[in-house]
Amino acid sequence: MSVATLSSRVLGFLREIIFASLFGASGLTDAYHVAFRIPNMLRDLFAEGSFSAAFVPIFTSEKNANEDEAIRLFWTMAIVLIVLTTLVSIGVFIFAPELVMLLTDEKFTSDPKRFELSINLTRMMAPFLTFVSIAALFLGVLNTYRMFFGPALAPASFNVVMIMSMLGLTPLLESKGYSGIYSLGVGVFLGGFVQMLFQVPMLLRKGILKFKGFVFRSPKVTEVLKRMSIGTVGVAANQINLLVTTILATGTVVGAVSWLSYAFRLFQFPVGILGVSIGNANLVHFSDEWRSGDQKKAITFLQTSYLSALFVMLPAMVLIYVLSEQTVNIAFKRGAFDTRDSAMVVIALKAYLVGLPFYGLYKVLSPSFYTIDKPKVAVYTSSVSVLLNIIFCLYFIDRVGFEILAYGTSLSMIFNVTCLSLFLVKYLGIGFRFFFPLRLLKIVTSSVVIYFIMTYFRDFLISSQVSALLIFLITSVIGGFSYVVSLCVMGDYRYVSSFLRKFLKRKS
Repeated sequence: MSVATLSSRVLGFLREIIFASLFGASGLTDAYHVAFRIPNMLRDLFAEGSFSAAFVPIFTSEKNANEDEAIRLFWTMAIVLIVLTTLVSIGVFIFAPELVMLLTDEKFTSDPKRFELSINLTRMMAPFLTFVSIAALFLGVLNTYRMFFGPALAPASFNVVMIMSMLGLTPLLESKGYSGIYSLGVGVFLGGFVQMLFQVPMLLRKGILKFKGFVFRSPKVTEVLKRMSIGTVGVAANQINLLVTTILATGTVVGAVSWLSYAFRLFQFPVGILGVSIGNANLVHFSDEWRSGDQKKAITFLQTSYLSALFVMLPAMVLIYVLSEQTVNIAFKRGAFDTRDSAMVVIALKAYLVGLPFYGLYKVLSPSFYTIDKPKVAVYTSSVSVLLNIIFCLYFIDRVGFEILAYGTSLSMIFNVTCLSLFLVKYLGIGFRFFFPLRLLKIVTSSVVIYFIMTYFRDFLISSQVSALLIFLITSVIGGFSYVVSLCVMGDYRYVSSFLRKFLKRKS
């Protein structure tokens, strides 16, 4: 799953490189990021957030009991999602001006061209919500059938369409007198549709698309909607957080929204490849064992996922933090993206990286509360962490600047994961030692070791006037090798060799 997700993230990374080269960081790019944030926020509500966490455990339980009933549940929820998201998309299209004004500061809307551009892009991208919500439903269902690789490739098709749209439509639009950034609106619309369509052959092969009717008054449907409504409160809290931070960013300096977006894209690279993959796999396996009554095995799966997330996230954080300047320059510093843009993105990226391991843990821990029938806990902790983040950002934004928004995001995630861990101790009866096994100490120690090793070699290569790409490659290889050696020296060679054997087996 991580290999498939890596393909998608690499293409997403390439998409951002092309975007930065063509458009840089300006009022126009801020307009796109504001417009795309609207369907993106709604996607969390209807697709990758509360719906997936509510639907997958119940669908898994239904499939184990009666597959025909499970497929009926699938069709029912598909119809519900299509109706809901279509109505919301129509609302977004109609009220696009009001939504853009809600998401921005007066300083942003005072520029008529930028304001109009944001409205038009919002309307172009409104149907994306329906497409991506159905795509998320398809992915969740296929995961319960132990299909991970193919569905995880679906987002790659979205990125391919976006890249083709930018490269093909930008010069055409500009030759006709339109802003080239409209190519992104077209790309988002078509990309969402292709991402949904990509998974249809897999559903056909599993026989999931055989229509077996639908039952809207089913207790299972009611339970999914009930859990989704509870989860929506937590997701809504996160969206309020995004709303406030976007408004604050648009009120600082021109380009701030884009700098934060570029930094968050780099930050999300390891989260998307590693954290989401581990989290999705854990949700399926944890739900399976918990629903079958084997709670001990389910808890073992949870701890394995917890340690796996830290095993990959901590060294990833160290690597990107040490090589943040080289990472940003390699990724974006070309064309319209200048030295100042690069420096600002580095500042934001380092602030986001503080919370990287906790983002990985959140992807593992939060969905587990839906499986153990305690969804309100995840909702409440998320809501409180968002509230604290908003207070933090409002207090420090004028004193520090736009980068405080990234620090606030990291600190709120640390608080959130800490609270989730405490509640899991209570509800699973696992004790605090569950989160602090000896292997965790080895992982943390090895990460500290490679920080100093990588910093030394990075500085040495910089003084030798080596190119940024070579600095990144050489230092990364040395860091990765040192990490493995450090773990082996501390006696964790069996864990490392097991991980490598599984990886190489899948690759072959």
